[in-house]
Amino acid sequence: MLCDKCKKNDATYRITKIIYNKKVDLHLCEQCAREMGEVSQTFPIQNIISELMGYLTQPHEIEKQHEPRCSNCGTYYSEFKKGGLLGCSECYSSFGDALNPVLKRVQGSVKHVGKTPRSRRKARTNINELDGLQIMLQKAIENEEYEEAAKIRDEIKKMQNSI
Repeated sequence: MLCDKCKKNDATYRITKIIYNKKVDLHLCEQCAREMGEVSQTFPIQNIISELMGYLTQPHEIEKQHEPRCSNCGTYYSEFKKGGLLGCSECYSSFGDALNPVLKRVQGSVKHVGKTPRSRRKARTNINELDGLQIMLQKAIENEEYEEAAKIRDEIKKMQNSI
């Protein structure tokens, strides 16, 4: 393809501009592109690659220094985000604030429920209800609702005796 300006040399640059909401393509040779100010100077490919590599590695190293890291296994939070796996059980404590919303979104809860054999499901349900009642008892005491607290306490005793 010939240069759009001089119509003599082969076009080595394709310049796309948007003028009055219309796309205009210019095909220019190197000399015409320099004359029009579209190309300031040529860069050797090694300079471009080294600049890109410096840009890609430097910010990543800086981010790693300030990124949360597990004190036990050394796993970075970005590694968890990338692979979805934690390094050890201590990671749950190290990444707690950032990890809880992720676990809640993915699993529906931050508390591990697991599966219970059919023979133990009723007992497990009772234990969960008992935990809920104890929380309600604490709230009633904090709010100084002593009559309600007494009813909850009696219900807790009944459940403990049945278990």
